[in-house]
This record gives sequence, C-alpha cells and structure tokens, in this order.
Amino acid sequence: MRTLPPRLLSPPAAILQGLRRGIEKESLRVEPHGRLAATSHPRSLGSALTHPKITTDFSEAQLELITGVNATVATCLDELADIHRFVYANIGDELLWGTSMPCGLPDESSIPIARFGESNVGRAKTVYRNGLAHRYGRRMQTISGIHYNFSIPTGSWSLAGFGDANEAYFSLIRNVRRHSWLLLYLFGASPAVCSTFVEGREHQLQEFSPGTLYLPYATSLRMGRLGYQSAAQDVLDVSYNDLTSYAASLEDALTRPHPPYEAIGIRDGGEYRQLATSLLQIENEFYSTVRPKRVVRRGERPLHALRERGVQYVEVRAMDLDPFCAVGINAQTARFLDVFLLHCLLGDSPPDTREEIAETGRNRLLVAARGREPGLRLDRYGKATDLHNWAAQLLTDCAPVAAALDAELGGGDYREALAEAGRTLTEPESLPSARVLAATREQHGGSYFRFALEQSRQHRAEFLANSLRPELKVAFDGLAEKSLADQRALETQDTLSFEEFRQRYVSPDSLRV
Repeated sequence: MRTLPPRLLSPPAAILQGLRRGIEKESLRVEPHGRLAATSHPRSLGSALTHPKITTDFSEAQLELITGVNATVATCLDELADIHRFVYANIGDELLWGTSMPCGLPDESSIPIARFGESNVGRAKTVYRNGLAHRYGRRMQTISGIHYNFSIPTGSWSLAGFGDANEAYFSLIRNVRRHSWLLLYLFGASPAVCSTFVEGREHQLQEFSPGTLYLPYATSLRMGRLGYQSAAQDVLDVSYNDLTSYAASLEDALTRPHPPYEAIGIRDGGEYRQLATSLLQIENEFYSTVRPKRVVRRGERPLHALRERGVQYVEVRAMDLDPFCAVGINAQTARFLDVFLLHCLLGDSPPDTREEIAETGRNRLLVAARGREPGLRLDRYGKATDLHNWAAQLLTDCAPVAAALDAELGGGDYREALAEAGRTLTEPESLPSARVLAATREQHGGSYFRFALEQSRQHRAEFLANSLRPELKVAFDGLAEKSLADQRALETQDTLSFEEFRQRYVSPDSLRV
C-alpha cells in the first residue's frame, strides 16, 4: 500500500480556510444567427484597456470576463453571473458563444483584432495581437476557455512544509502538469468543431455530418493539435523546478531571435506587424496548461514582477467552456478544481526532467484526441499505464483533501464533487465531451453549429430572465464610466513615441530586477 504524505492526509486548517479562487472566462460575441459579431466592443461596457472585470482577448468580438478574488466557490460564480447579466444588458440581440470552439467563422482577414485605443499601452496590446495573427493565424486565436486562478494565503506555507510561496507554487505547478490530462478527461467539452475552423489546414478529423468534424473519442480539441499549440514553442525546454530556472528559460525565449518571425518583420511601412521577432513577443504568448502569476504594475513586464515579488497565484488554463452551464463552469467543477489543486500542492512533487516534460505533453495530446477510447494507456515515468486505473488512483488520493475541506467549511459539497468525478470513470457517456456529441447527434441533426447556437440562446434567455439588481447596475455603470475616463487619461499622459515605448518594453532589461 502506498503511503501518502502527512500534509495530504491532514491538510493544515490555515490553508483550507484561506483558499482563494477567481475566474477569467472568454466568449465570442456573435449575431443572433451565430455569425461572428462585426461590431466594436460596446462603449457601454467600458474600456477594454482599463476595465477590471470586462475586457477583450484576441478579437474585438472576444470578451473576457474577470471575477475578483473570492473566498468561496458560490460567491465567485455569483460574481461571474452578475458580470454576464451586465454584458447581456449592453450587447443588444447578440449572444455569447457557449462553446470553446468557434463556429461559422468568416475569412481570416475578416476576424477583427481587438483594439485598445491610442495610448502606447493600448497600441502595444493590439500590435501583440497582430503578431499572433501573423504567427498562428486568426482562427486559432478565437478559441475560448476558462482560466481558474488559485491561491493560498501568505504565511501558511511553512505549515505545509514549504520554505516559501515560490517553492510551494512550483511544486503545485509540476503536479498540475503531470496530471492535467485528468482535467481534459473529466471536463473536456470540445470533441467537435465546425469545418470552417480548419479550412485550408491539414487535420486528422473525421466528418460527423456535413459541416461538422470530430474525433470519435476526443475530449478537448481545444487542448489538442488543433488548439493552442505552437510548433515553434516545441523547442522550449522550460523547467518548473524553481522560479530561477523558470525565469531564465522564459527570458531566453523572450530575447532569442526566431528566424521565421524575423522574416515577418516588425513593420511593413507604417503598420506594425508584431512587437518583437523573438520566439515569444511577450510572456502571455507562452502556451502552457498552468502558469505562475503575479499582479503587475502598469507597464511592468510579468517576468519582472515574478522575479521581484514572487509568485502570487497560479492560473490553470486547461478548462473548456461547459456548454451546458450558462457561465461556462458549474459549482461542482470548481469545487473539484479546488480539491485537485490542493492535492497537487500537498502531494509529493519530485523535480521535473526533460524526459518527463515530454511525457506530460504526449499524455495531454493523447487524452485531448482519444481520452474516451476504451483501454487507452498513458505514459507514466516511462511505463504504459491504463488511464482509468491512474485516474482512479488520483481520485482516491484526493479523498482526504475533499473530506478535510468539508469538515473545515461544513457540508459535503467537496466530497460530492469528487464522487461525481469517480462516477464518470464507470459511466464515460456522462462526460461533457460525450454529452456534446450525443446532443449534437440526437437533437441537432449532427450539426455542432446548431448545438452550440441553441445552447448560447438558452444561456442568453437565462440571464435576461434574471436581470441585474439595481444597485449592481449602478456599480457596473460606474465602473464602465471610470474605465473610459482612465483610458482617456492614459492617452494624454504618454511622452514617448510608440517606437521608443516598444523598444523599452521588449528590452531584456525590462525582464530583470
């Protein structure tokens, strides 16, 4: 019998009490019949540059909704729902697309890149997105997902046997990367895609019906070869053993010229094509299932913030939008994430190796494309391991954490979330990815587009039937007006030309303390 670490068997109360989470949720704005919205970011929502809760991601039509830091799952999801209600009150008859994979996309050139105004910071955000378009294409950038931000209170690390927050968070991150395939299996909800998404690209998808492509056992095409992947980044050898090695490897990618990107160039006449010709323009371009994060000061590079003040929280990026839930993630899923992440924190986490990093990448791609395939085997320290057996062991190891959370916080919600995950191991037809295919086949004639459109319409009706409370509307209107004023102030404060600003921002000196 395996022996679990004492801190996993009996998690410190201070950690359980101080657990915090926040959510960032991306969604495309679409017209009532499902076409990508061509409208600008609505002014009534505020400034995408400076609003703390409502911004845009890659596209002008791609909203990103951001909660604050919350002490409970319930308050976090309530806040996310309120943000949705405010958005729906200000986007007319448009919908928020309810699935991670987009549908009915126009030509590449017609997908609008997000605009953030005329300040140097705002222009840099748009130029960065121009670079993404040139490097990877616009269609890939329209994929949406849920980012789950997770933190533990400062001062509790020693109770769990860690020297400091950096050591603890990187221990957590290594285990999340080892086991992220489990999140794809349990919560992946993008087994199909509209054919427009892969138009002109090589792929291994099969036809589900005319206009709809899929893989029979896929869980998350978003996290597979068709999703946020970069052949150029495959050469990166990023270690997560400590902040120093992580920062050094990321700095190399941010400063090393990459010949194909040098060929794109910085400018074409007066038009900026990208921020830099390095392998990564900025830190956010690094595609990873989980990131160490720190709130940055205005104009500060994220890597500088990490080096100077350390890791503040982790951002889990492996979650698809749940098309059966109006806000994209339900309470049971969020509670499972709390349990899973605490397990990753408190469990043994040996240093990673180059071989293991490659192995975790292979496992993730296998589960994304074939996760529900009967008898699927993954690599575990060089040995083939049955997915279901490994998953069952992980869930068993999570049980003490779920029990401790329920004992500390009251009730049985965390144990129920874990039990539901266990049930899906014996009932794979209940997995979100299987439910998406079943609903597409049985209710929508095999059309993924019609499935996603109907779910999006149901979400809209749900939010409009429960309008924002008057006092919250006043507060959101105030935030929108303040954000517009803040953007105007930024645009009057710049003293550098944009080129001077760009050169300073991408300088290696901006990455170092």
